[in-house]
Amino acid sequence: MLRELKFLSEPPLEFRYGQQLSDPRDGLSLFGPYDAGLSSHPGSLTYGVVGTSEGLEMFAAWSRAMLRSSTYAPKDRHRLWPPYPGFEAAFACHWHIEPAWHRVLDSRKLSDLARRRDPYERVYSVVQEYLEIFKELEKLDQRINVMVCVVPDEVYQNCRIMSRVSNTTGESVTDRQIKARRSGQLEMFSTYEPEQYELSLDFRRQLKARTMAYNVPIQIIRESTLRLSDEASFGQRQLSPLSHRMWNLASTLYYKGGGKPWRLATAREGVCYIGLAFRRRDAEGGPQTAACAAQMFLDDGDGVVFLGEYGPWYSPKTRQFRLTAEAAHDLLEGALETYEQLHGKALTEVFLHSRSEISAEEFEGYRSAAPASVKIVGVRVRSRRDGPRLYRPDKPWPVIRGTFWQHSPTRGYLFGTGFKPRLGTYDGWETPAPLQIDIQHGDANVTDVARDILGLTKLNYNGCNAGDSQPITIKFSDAVGEILVSNPTVTDRQPTFRYYI
Repeated sequence: MLRELKFLSEPPLEFRYGQQLSDPRDGLSLFGPYDAGLSSHPGSLTYGVVGTSEGLEMFAAWSRAMLRSSTYAPKDRHRLWPPYPGFEAAFACHWHIEPAWHRVLDSRKLSDLARRRDPYERVYSVVQEYLEIFKELEKLDQRINVMVCVVPDEVYQNCRIMSRVSNTTGESVTDRQIKARRSGQLEMFSTYEPEQYELSLDFRRQLKARTMAYNVPIQIIRESTLRLSDEASFGQRQLSPLSHRMWNLASTLYYKGGGKPWRLATAREGVCYIGLAFRRRDAEGGPQTAACAAQMFLDDGDGVVFLGEYGPWYSPKTRQFRLTAEAAHDLLEGALETYEQLHGKALTEVFLHSRSEISAEEFEGYRSAAPASVKIVGVRVRSRRDGPRLYRPDKPWPVIRGTFWQHSPTRGYLFGTGFKPRLGTYDGWETPAPLQIDIQHGDANVTDVARDILGLTKLNYNGCNAGDSQPITIKFSDAVGEILVSNPTVTDRQPTFRYYI
C-alpha cells in the first residue's frame, strides 16, 4: 500500500496588476483587488441599512471607522492579525459613510416577537419585520448593491434552530398544537400564518431565503460585532481584534456589492468544481425525503447555485444521500444550463465534490448530463474528526497546512489546517483533523485533486483569512441546503452564490 507524505505549497491568489501573494490581506493592502482594472470593478458601493435605532447608530460609527486604518494586534502579533489599511485603500472603491437608504425597526417590538412561545411563529414574525422594510426597495429609483441587516443579539440568541427562550410572551402553545399546525390543521380562535411551519427555524437562513425576491444580497451583522473596542467589559461577548473584524466585513461587503477581491492564481481555465449539497426534509408521519442542490465554482471564483428535485435520497440505514441516475442527470444538467446562461464559457473538466458516497448509478447520471468532450470526476470529500492525526515530535507546532498524506492512487488525507508559515503560528485550537479525499469515479491524479481542494479553501469571500479548513464546495453545503430546502415555499431563488453566504 502506498503511504507517502507530501507538502503542497500554499496556493497563490491573484490581485491587481496580476500580482500574486498567498494571504488576501497582504495582496489587498499592497496591490488592491483583482478586478480593480476591470470594467466590472465597482467604483463605489451603494448600500442600505436596516436595524434598531441603537443598531443603526453602531453601524454609523463602524462605517466611519471602516475608512480608517486599524493596526492593533494582541501581544503585537501582527503576523497573525495583519493591520487593516482602510476600505478605500484595500479595495480601490469609495465607501460612503452614510447609507443610500436606511430604515429603523422598533426594538421593543422585535424583543417581544423574539420571545414568543411558538418557535416557528417567533422566527417567522421577526423575519417578517425585516421583510416589510425590504418591500420598500421596489419603490426606489436607485439600485442598492447590498443590504446590511443589523440584528440585536437577543434575536440571534432566540431565533436559531435549538434556541430555548425564557420569559416567553404571547399565547401558550403546546408541542401537540405545533404538530397539528404543521400538518395544516386550522384552529377556531387562533390566528397564525400556516406558511411559517414550512420555513426554517433559523432566522439567518430564513431571512436570506425570503429576501431573495428583492434581488439584493444581504449581510447580517449582530450588534455586538460592531463594537469598536478590542477589549470586552464584564459580561460582553468576546470578539476577535477590530482589524480582523474589519477585514472580514469589508471583504464580504465588497464581494456582495459586486466586486471580486481576489481570484485563485492556480485556477485552470475551463475547469469547474461542483459541491453537492443535500438536506433532509422529514414529513410528519411520512417518508423521509431530501432535496439536492449544486454549488458550482468556476475558474474565476464565481459561484452558481441550482436546486434539484425532492425525493427519497436519504437512507437512514446507511446515513448516506444517493440520487437516482435520472435525478443526478437533471441536477447537473440544470446546473450546467444555469452556468451557460450566466457565463457562456466552454467547460473542459467538472469535479464533483460530495460528503456522501457517489454510487455508480448516480455517477452515470452525472456523466450523461455533460457533453462527451467534458471530463467528469466524482470525489468524496469529508472532514474526519475521527481520522488519523500527524504530529511533529521535534516541534511544538502541529503539521504544516498543506500536508498531504497519500494512502493510495485514489485516497489521501489533506490537512487544511495547521501551522501557517506566513502567520508564524497555528491559528486553531485543536490538533488538526484532515480531510479525507477519495476519487470514486473518473480519472484524476489524487495529488492534483488535493492541490485543487487546497486552493478552494481560499475562495471564501465571506471572510478574509489565509485559508479555511474545508473547500468552499463543502464548507457552505449545509447553509445552501438549509436555505433552499428548509424554505420550500420560497420560490424566488437567486442563482449566484453571494446571496447564500
